[in-house]
Amino acid sequence: MFHMPPEWAPHERTWMAWPVPNTTFVGEDLAAARRAWADVARAVRRFEPVTVVVGPAGTREARALLGPGIEIVERELDDAWMRDIGPTFVTDGSRLAAVDWVFNGWGAQEWAHWEHDSTIARQVADIAGVPVHSSPLVNEGGGIHVDGRGTVLLTETVQLGPERNPGWTKAEVEAEIHARLGTTKAIWLPRGLTADYPPHGFGTLGHVDIVAAFAGPGVIVVHTQPDPTHPDHEPCAENVEFLRTRTDTQGRPFEVIEVPAPTSVHNEDGGWADYSYINHYVCNGAVILCAFDDPRDEEAATVFRRLYPEREVVLVDARTIFAGGGGIHCITQQQPRVSV
Repeated sequence: MFHMPPEWAPHERTWMAWPVPNTTFVGEDLAAARRAWADVARAVRRFEPVTVVVGPAGTREARALLGPGIEIVERELDDAWMRDIGPTFVTDGSRLAAVDWVFNGWGAQEWAHWEHDSTIARQVADIAGVPVHSSPLVNEGGGIHVDGRGTVLLTETVQLGPERNPGWTKAEVEAEIHARLGTTKAIWLPRGLTADYPPHGFGTLGHVDIVAAFAGPGVIVVHTQPDPTHPDHEPCAENVEFLRTRTDTQGRPFEVIEVPAPTSVHNEDGGWADYSYINHYVCNGAVILCAFDDPRDEEAATVFRRLYPEREVVLVDARTIFAGGGGIHCITQQQPRVSV
């Protein structure tokens, strides 16, 4: 049976996509985004191979910013969030396959374009040389997180939202998720962070990977907002209490570890910040952790060093990435290593 391994399982490589001119990235914002994406790619490349999908017009600049040792492949793109537009890789232990979810621009949002991005999962699978498992479900990689033992984290405003899967029942969504990921139990958080919804910017309508993530068997890290003036303060506290009442597939309660948000409650545009350390990326030998030039950066790093004692915790400034609507996890996608 095919299943999605946990992120901390060995990787063959990491896939990314290069920012292109669009509604999200214009002028200097595009230049800044490309520098930020390159910083992440180079950080990951210290630990495992990285392949970056680049629009044909961007190859020269991408090569200059990425530097040596990072593979570039040319394909047409609309945006740069490989976690969401790329495939979800699954394995049966000896073979690899790629789940191709339906992608519709994070719920057909008015700022999004997805003519090219809706085909990227299949193209990445083709480059990787693996078969495609097509799903009729509208879903993105940032909307799921697995523990590798049968449990998946989801949010109700994503897979159950009318913008993505109108007419699907909760049971039907769960059945499709389980069939594709090899999971048997779903834990549904009610919603994502405030800034992930209109009218706050380029959001996903509630992706779970900025709110909560598995960090090892039986362990969940969860975003909390200590500032009572922030609209995420109460919902985050409710998430913590909710997750502490949940159990895994064996009926065991989870260890729930709170990771406080940075002290900045507003982003650089003056809106509510959704800066989160939960949107990290676990690769071979390292945790690539979002940094925000904030006093809590080192506190978060200490938490992840304890969780991953055999991995190096690498802090990378993620403020530019968050300005575009996501974080480090959102721009990376792991290809698991399989035994042949």
